Amino acid sequence: MKIIKITLGIAVFAMITLTTYSFTKNLEIENKDKKSLVTPTRYKTVNVHGVDIFYREAGSKSKPTIVLLHGYPTSSHMFRNLIVDLADDYHILAPDYPGYGRSEQPLLSEFDYTFDNMATIIEGFLTTLKVKKFSIYLMDYGAPVGFRIAAKYPNRIESLIIQNGNAYNEGIREFWDPLKTYWNDPSVKNGKALEGFHKIEGLKWQYTHGVKEVNKISPDNWEIDLQHLTRKENNEIQLAMFYDYRTNIPLYPKWQKYLRDYQPPTLIVWGKNDRIFPAEGAYPYKRDLKNIEFHLLDTGHFALEEKGDEIAGYILNFLKKNNIK
Repeated sequence: MKIIKITLGIAVFAMITLTTYSFTKNLEIENKDKKSLVTPTRYKTVNVHGVDIFYREAGSKSKPTIVLLHGYPTSSHMFRNLIVDLADDYHILAPDYPGYGRSEQPLLSEFDYTFDNMATIIEGFLTTLKVKKFSIYLMDYGAPVGFRIAAKYPNRIESLIIQNGNAYNEGIREFWDPLKTYWNDPSVKNGKALEGFHKIEGLKWQYTHGVKEVNKISPDNWEIDLQHLTRKENNEIQLAMFYDYRTNIPLYPKWQKYLRDYQPPTLIVWGKNDRIFPAEGAYPYKRDLKNIEFHLLDTGHFALEEKGDEIAGYILNFLKKNNIK
């Protein structure tokens, strides 16, 4: 009889625990949904230097601005949840680059797909929207785009948030060997070797490699990316950007000097299991920055997919600690 009572007690306790957990998780989801209703994301387009640029905007313009710069092969879609987490406290802007996401894709004959031009477009985007000072989130391709702007207008940068965004030779490791081959010889053969990155299996790998729980990563991510990447000429656009990445590495010393000279408050939130931009590229920031907060996260390249709530918490605390509020 005692055994039955004990067993029954354990079962009741387990039911209460599971119910409480389920209620808590549902409450978290419900609260996030309510936040998105209170501070909704707006979906807009603005013409910049003759190119229609799609962007997401949320939060009051009276609050400090955070500009979110996406990586390859994605778009502002990667920030969809982070925008909700930050928009109560900050003015958020997340543009898509030309040829990415929902922005216009000019023909290759009409637009040079280079990092210089991407930076020019984003600079023009900020000018058009009359954004004078801002914090900037640099991820993957967002780093060379954003560092070009930061080094050019250092006094406009309130802080840096760097997530798997490289600016040091230490971060260019064996993953980059096929791209280096293409930089040295941009032949059709060497280009073909890179096309797998923007096909379905390559896209899925970028989102899932290094994560702890793959079944938490929505397939919507690579399916949405694929829709944009299969547009006419987009394959050639991606190869053009792969080839132009070689222009970023000679600029690393200039960007490092910017960090040393201007010492922007910097938050590092880096997926340490990333093979594209591994953690070896995160540590050197400590050499050049004094006001740095540093977090290595147990996840992969698209760290927001698995550690989004954690990253949002770090960002909010970091900005308030640095009186950006």
